Amino acid sequence: MSVVKVIELIASSKKSFDDAVQEAVNEASKTVRNIDSVWVKDMKVHVKDGKISSYGVICKVSFRLDDEK
Repeated sequence: MSVVKVIELIASSKKSFDDAVQEAVNEASKTVRNIDSVWVKDMKVHVKDGKISSYGVICKVSFRLDDEK
């Protein structure tokens, strides 16, 4: 039987939404194994002087728990 756990992460990037999601995966991968998928729950941008200064995402990261035998 496989069990999947979900954690929620907030990440940002000065480049793009895609880069912000990749940052979330990069950071999660440092301590989490078996990442299966990422669901982008919410997106936003920060604006400074009328221009986008950064992109932010709230992600739900799903990963399979290791089987103990």
